[in-house]
Amino acid sequence: MNTDSLDALLPKLQQLRDALGQAVVGQHAVVEQLLIGLLAGGHCLLEGAPGLGKTLLVRSLGQALELQFRRVQFTPDLMPSDILGTELLEEDHGTGHRHFRFQQGPVFTNLLLADELNRTPPKTQAALLEAMQERTVSYAGTTYALPAPFFVLATQNPIEQAGTYPLPEAQLDRFLLHVRVDYPSEQEERDILLQTTGSSSGTVPQVMHADDVLALQAAVRQVHVSDDVLSWITRLVRASRPGPDAPQAVNHWIKWGAGPRAGQSLVLAAKARALLQGRFATTREDVQALVAPVMRHRLLLSFAAEAEQKGADDVIAALLQAVPFPA
Repeated sequence: MNTDSLDALLPKLQQLRDALGQAVVGQHAVVEQLLIGLLAGGHCLLEGAPGLGKTLLVRSLGQALELQFRRVQFTPDLMPSDILGTELLEEDHGTGHRHFRFQQGPVFTNLLLADELNRTPPKTQAALLEAMQERTVSYAGTTYALPAPFFVLATQNPIEQAGTYPLPEAQLDRFLLHVRVDYPSEQEERDILLQTTGSSSGTVPQVMHADDVLALQAAVRQVHVSDDVLSWITRLVRASRPGPDAPQAVNHWIKWGAGPRAGQSLVLAAKARALLQGRFATTREDVQALVAPVMRHRLLLSFAAEAEQKGADDVIAALLQAVPFPA
């Protein structure tokens, strides 16, 4: 991509942020991480208590982007064919010939909202694995390509465990970022009450097309990463795995560390954050801001961590302290 084309696209990122701000109050860090996932070409898992606007945020993003958008409410009785599609037997009334036709499911879209993904059994959760990793769907011996770009935004509720099925590690690893959605500040909550109980419609304007998204995703790959930053990311990921050379906190609190996909995700996410801020080179601040969203769902904590009430973010903070950026 030439510089002129990129300079014309970068202002649209700020327009996209402004458009989301018309529907969603606050949650600036969450919006930034969603846009990072979009630019990096990865998927995001949003976790937060009910009523914090997770579904509204994703729906608003779908409205701001001129892309195909579909929402699937995951329930215990949902079947894989309800997501991927199924074959229908059709008859040609002229010849009487019968044939099967594949009816595409809701996964054949650009932006898929998988609402409450952890409420469906593992068999249905696994239906998304190939789509998320390969951007294809295989059915009855035929492989179908998904539209580009393809972006999965899944939500889950961390406090209601009755009737839920925890996502397996293999599926969690497919998510680029695990985004935590926290409660708003007092002023933000007041603004939410004012905005949602009045007559304002909160319409989100369309500011970006599919070609713009694909061009920005290609530009992310061209953002420079210095040898120092790349080496630091490598050491951080490797230090998360228990072993003789791992930090004491890791050996004590982590049962299973992050794999190579965590390093790939951290590099791409750091590049996307740099581009989102108008830079063409990553910094250590980009990495520091994204270590937790990239790694918190890729660490299997030990019994000692649970006994000491240490969460993934506590362990990551200790990891960053044990493996600092080279001076």
